[in-house]
Amino acid sequence: MGAAGLRALLDSVRYEVLPAKSTEDKVLAHVPRDVVVTVTASPVRGLEPTLALTGRLAGHGYRVVPHVPARLLRDDAHLKEVVDRLRAAGVDDVFVPAGDADPPAGTYAGALPVLRRLTELGRPFTRVGVTGYPESHPLIHDDVTVQAMWDKREHATYIVSNLCFDPRVLGRWIVRIRRRDVSLPVHVGVAGPVQRAKLLAMATRIGVGESTRFLARHPSWFLRFATPGGYSPERLLTPVLPDLTSPAAKVAGLHLFTFNQIAETERWRRALLDRLGA
Repeated sequence: MGAAGLRALLDSVRYEVLPAKSTEDKVLAHVPRDVVVTVTASPVRGLEPTLALTGRLAGHGYRVVPHVPARLLRDDAHLKEVVDRLRAAGVDDVFVPAGDADPPAGTYAGALPVLRRLTELGRPFTRVGVTGYPESHPLIHDDVTVQAMWDKREHATYIVSNLCFDPRVLGRWIVRIRRRDVSLPVHVGVAGPVQRAKLLAMATRIGVGESTRFLARHPSWFLRFATPGGYSPERLLTPVLPDLTSPAAKVAGLHLFTFNQIAETERWRRALLDRLGA
């Protein structure tokens, strides 16, 4: 069951990428069309790079999920423009986090009002994702984050968990949200096989603001990347497989944070699938 469960998770995978200049070429060169690609949005650069890359990748035949952070939306009219643009590109799945823009670009300070507005607009997307936090959010109490998932359940169709490097924490979180009757399927967020030097180079190219803020908020995460042999995705997943593959867990698959190391992530996935198949 362990190998079969891990293989099933790897077959139901999403790759999170950042909208840099080279991202489109990397995706075309290395990502199969049956892998879902999610595109982040930067509080520094705004939504336009995300929307533009989403449209191009959708045109290439990928199923693309843009991030639409609430705090990057100016108002209802801007949200409607974004919806119309994405629908015109054939997008039927969006991920709606609160976002990190401080101050917000407009009237939305959190994800729930945006989700409610999308419902009022007739649910223009078949699938709508929201964030879950297995490890404590730096600014929000754990009970509040779980309550937020409950509040969003009527408007969302799935949860994407934020990064977690402790299998025990991840397993306990899955059990906890199910006990709280949060029943939306979960895509488990896992860092890909990230190399420290490439991560730092990527941070410089893509935008120091977003990447360094992320690492500064989670210094222990960076130490995991920095320690030789300190992190690999399979070492995180293997101990928690019983929790992730239990029918009660309702885990839909993996959400791999590539940090734009797209070729390396796909090579790792294919190599592990080959080993599991053998």
